Amino acid sequence: MSEPLHTVTALPTERRPGCPFDPPSELTDARRHGPISRYTHPGGMPGWVITGYDLVRQVLADPRFSSRKDLLNVVDFELPPAPPGEFLLMDEPEHSRYRKPLVGRFTARRMRLLTERIEQITTECLDAMEETGPPTDLVTAFAKPIPTIVICELLGVPYEDRSSFQEQIDTFMGGEVSDEELIAAYGATQDYLARLVAAKRANPTDDVLSELTDSDLTDEELRGISLILLAAGFDTTANMLSLGTFALLRNPAQLAALRADPALVDQAVEELLRYLSVAKTFMRTALVDVEVGGQTIKAGTTVVLSYHTANHDPERFTDPHLLDLRRQDGGHLAFGHGIHLCLGHQLARVEMRIAFSALLDRFPTLRLAVPAEEVGLRPETADIYGVKSLPVTWDR
Repeated sequence: MSEPLHTVTALPTERRPGCPFDPPSELTDARRHGPISRYTHPGGMPGWVITGYDLVRQVLADPRFSSRKDLLNVVDFELPPAPPGEFLLMDEPEHSRYRKPLVGRFTARRMRLLTERIEQITTECLDAMEETGPPTDLVTAFAKPIPTIVICELLGVPYEDRSSFQEQIDTFMGGEVSDEELIAAYGATQDYLARLVAAKRANPTDDVLSELTDSDLTDEELRGISLILLAAGFDTTANMLSLGTFALLRNPAQLAALRADPALVDQAVEELLRYLSVAKTFMRTALVDVEVGGQTIKAGTTVVLSYHTANHDPERFTDPHLLDLRRQDGGHLAFGHGIHLCLGHQLARVEMRIAFSALLDRFPTLRLAVPAEEVGLRPETADIYGVKSLPVTWDR
């Protein structure tokens, strides 16, 4: 007889103590039983959790699975459609209507042209860190300001508005506030972006948002697009920089290898993306009955895709729970796959290559200023995993 299909009773709310970089043990255990498990969503609707690399990639590439917010069958009431412009939660043709005008503005070539400016921003952050002296919180001094300034300059967000919008995005993506606080922060960000779009319409400047005003996109659509770009461009990279530094400091042999061979940074960035997978999970809903991993996913059923567990799948990666900056078996899913592949993946890579290299070069004695277990981690309920603070110090 075949083994009964594994069931995940609830999505985990925390990670195993002392293992901040591993997927939660409930999902790792599910993967040991097989790449797909039964799951009941909090609203009582039957679903599935997919933890295997090949199956996650398969679903992401399959047009029979939908990204539409209003089709998510996870609660006992109907969800509204995604607001105009918020294309992550849309299917074709709406998805391409919003994404296509952006693709040419985020190519590898255009992102490389930003290198000098990103280097300058990084240097200014490190200068301020050095002047203030140790200890410092690497999140507020380094990990947040670099991607925040970059994405704000790309979109044309005024310098003086950065801290305000950053605080609002922290609130509605951090997973630690009430529904009322979350709605208020989201609404405040929407209101700000509406004013920003109106300002760009009236007085265009040299930025992506101003360029988009010269299209058939409405103000409401531009507001939604701006929200996606700001939130993704800031929060994901900020947490990769902070959590990535934490991971390197906790793996001294790997850190030493990167210090000894700065040319290793490209491989290091890819391995950190795989190892950390800060964008942990996404969901898709079957539009028709689909067979996945020998199981029939019924039409209307929503599946949870565990990117983190897929990127730690031992059938795809050798010793997946080890951080190995010289790893040869690449091909991670940290940026997703298929038509929803992260639009800003080239920008994120450039930022990480520059920031990690400059940080380690400037502070060769960088180390944690507190015991590792005292580093404040974001909860699993956050959209993006990471650290809330990372106290570090160095020899002056």
